[in-house]
Amino acid sequence: MHADTASAAVGEPPSAPQPRLVPSLRDALRLRRYSLKTEKAYIHWAKRYVRFHLLRHPKDMGASEVTAFLNHLARDRHVAAATQNQESGAGGAAIPVSGSAWIGASLAG
Repeated sequence: MHADTASAAVGEPPSAPQPRLVPSLRDALRLRRYSLKTEKAYIHWAKRYVRFHLLRHPKDMGASEVTAFLNHLARDRHVAAATQNQESGAGGAAIPVSGSAWIGASLAG
């Protein structure tokens, strides 16, 4: 039995697959005409964020997960505040997922 249908109750349709994260982020950044270097940096930080949270999709996470990740960077990885600001911008850059912002609204508008 397929993994998506195994957890669904009888008679219920399987849940829709999550939008692909990197292509969604790339599209959002290119739509806003960000430079290729910025695009690569945002994608890098978005991937690190998702890996830190054990591959959970960002649309299923919120401010507490962002805070946990930034605290991890500061405490465990000794990352400078300027780098955290870059990451927080990447998170807030937000990947439009189903028409809503991912973590923040730094790219909204």
